[in-house]
Order: sequence, then C-alpha cells, then structure tokens
Amino acid sequence: MSAAQRVETGPRQEANATGLFDVYRPGTGFVMVQAGHGVAADGESLSIDVEPGPNQVQRAATTAQTALGDTAHAAVALGVLPFEGTRTARLLVPERVQRRQHAVPRPAPPAPARRVARIRADPRPGTYTSLVAEALRRIDAGGLDKVVLSRTLLVESDARLEPPVLARRLRAVDPECFVFTVSLPDGAGDLIGASPELLLRRRGAAVFSDPLAGTAQRVADRSEDAAIARALLETVKERREHRLTAEAVADALAPFCAELEVDEQPSLTATATLWHLRTAIRGVLLPGAPDALALAAALHPTPAVCGTPTAAALDVIHELEEFDRGFYAGLVGWVDERGDGEWAVTLRCAQVRGRTALLYAGAGIVAGSDPDAEDLETDAKFGAVLRALGVDPAAV
Repeated sequence: MSAAQRVETGPRQEANATGLFDVYRPGTGFVMVQAGHGVAADGESLSIDVEPGPNQVQRAATTAQTALGDTAHAAVALGVLPFEGTRTARLLVPERVQRRQHAVPRPAPPAPARRVARIRADPRPGTYTSLVAEALRRIDAGGLDKVVLSRTLLVESDARLEPPVLARRLRAVDPECFVFTVSLPDGAGDLIGASPELLLRRRGAAVFSDPLAGTAQRVADRSEDAAIARALLETVKERREHRLTAEAVADALAPFCAELEVDEQPSLTATATLWHLRTAIRGVLLPGAPDALALAAALHPTPAVCGTPTAAALDVIHELEEFDRGFYAGLVGWVDERGDGEWAVTLRCAQVRGRTALLYAGAGIVAGSDPDAEDLETDAKFGAVLRALGVDPAAV
C-alpha cells in the first residue's frame, strides 16, 4: 500500500459530514455518512477485486483481511458488495481517508423539477401483485415462511445526474439513514442511497446490529401518523415478519459472542417517509472473533432482504424476479486493519449512470400479506430517491 494513505483526524473532524460528498471522485470514490459521523475515501492505493460466484462476501472478507494485514500503515478497505455473487465486487484501500464526527448536515440544494424522458417499471404495472400472489401460494404450500420480492424503476432524466448531489439531497431529508455514494466496478456507474438498516458495526469487542422488518408509510398529519405507527407495532402479520428477521440475525451472531443482548420486543424507528419495526442487538465478542466484514458475511443475506429459509427464498426470487438485483440488498461499508468497521444494507438505492437511474425497492411477503398493500409499500420506498432526482412520486 502506498505510504500516501492517511487518516485525517484532529480539528478537521469538526467539519460538516455532508461536506464529505465534496471530495467524492467518480471511479474510486466512496462516501458513507450517518447521523453525526462519516467516512470518505479519495484515490486508490490498492484494489481488491472479488470474482463472481458462491460465498462472495465471505471471500471478500478473507481477501480484505489478508490485504490489510500486509500493510505497514493504518489502513481501511471499503466498498460495496452485491446481493449475490453475480457481479465482480471491488473493495478499495484508498490513498486518503477522512473520518468526521459530530457534524450537522448543511442545507442541500433543492432538487430541480426534471423533464423525465422515460420511466420504465420492471415488472410492468400490475405484474408485481400477481408475483406476490404466487409467492403467497408458495408460502401456503409449506417449506417457505417469507420471501422478499423486489421491483425496479428505470428513470431517464433530461440532464446528467451527479451522484454526490443526489446523496446530499438524500441526507438533507434523512440524516439518520446511512447515506452513501460509491463508485461501482467495471464502469457500471455509481450506487447512491439512504439505507435505514445497520447490518453490523464492530468497535473492539463490542458488536451491534439493528435488523429492520415490518413497514408502514408515514403521513403528514401527526395524529394519523402516530396511529399508523401504533398499528404497525401491534399488527400480528408485521410482528411475525419482523421476528423472523430478528431471530435469524441473533442466531447467526450468537456463536461469535460471549454475551448477546436482544430486545425482547420490537420498537419503532422512522425515516422521513416510512415507519419500521426494529430490534436492537448488542454483544460482546469472544476473543479471536472475526473482523467486521467477516461477521457481516455470517449474517448476509438476512430474511429482511431475502426471506427464510434462505435457500427456499432464493429459489423463489430467482424464479419470480426477472432482473439481477446487482448491488441492491447487498452491503456497503468499511473495515480497518484492527477489524473494526461498519456495514449497512444497500436499501433505498439507485444505480446512477449518465442520465439514467435504476431504482430498487422490495417488500417482505409472509402469510397474511396483501398484494396491493405490498405494491404500495414498494411505491413508498421509491419515494426518497425519486424526490432526490426531482421526480414527483405521485406522477410515477
């Protein structure tokens, strides 16, 4: 690794985290910010390419650990990993890393209303509800408890889209989310998004996960919004869907922990447009436990983005979804030479290239799901990125 790599500390940590997007460079750029902290990378000291195929996240963890162990300086590997091993994954050891704390987001420029040349849905309107109905038939037949089905929107704009600008708009609306923009390998553009879900954070022996599952759309009226939140917390179907995810994450993390604390009941967490059910999971790692990326690999994919049992859910996804998820529902984050790191699930995201943005959204299907309601849920999940693009979600 080049000795040019440095970690900026000291007074610069007081700078605005949203300003980290100003250092973003296409091709090797990475920025991820959440609440009062953020990480940005500039330049490439080492590229870690992980070929497509099975167990790609695990292989990425092993390769990154080896690369970081061979460096003579403080180092961090960061990047984005696909949902499955269908694309080349690339982690970068950058020349320069900036980490900033205790920042307040500055106002982002408003999104101009755009003339959209084309919006194309996949699957086509009306088809998604039929796919949900088919998934429900599979669940009723047994052998499958939950499956997550996703859809896409391809938006063609009248002007070139700038990923850092879009990310700043997302952060201005949802500063508590993990807002990211990352250069994708092989000239595939950039991935931008505002994910509400922490998959895994490791700080020394402390480990954290905040699985989310169960969703309801927010409204402007405060009393009605509060009633929607209460209903989400009390609905049997939503709690069952959430329990499947929380239990799976806790079970996967338990073998690595000397202590593990799991909330007995789910709580509510909110983005600007959606309510979610959340379970906080906190643990103390055993001596010699894996690093942050290897731990994340042990959890991925959770029932929140795949379903359960995992193999049966993947079979249904492969059969019913007619597109490659790519980097949607994958992982974005970083790991350093000490094993510390932070990985979020790539949700509420879009792949941006030139004037086009490919948006992704999904919904968890369990017994009792309503196809029309799940369709509306995915519409709501498109909303944040559509607004950042300057597109009125109501017009889509």
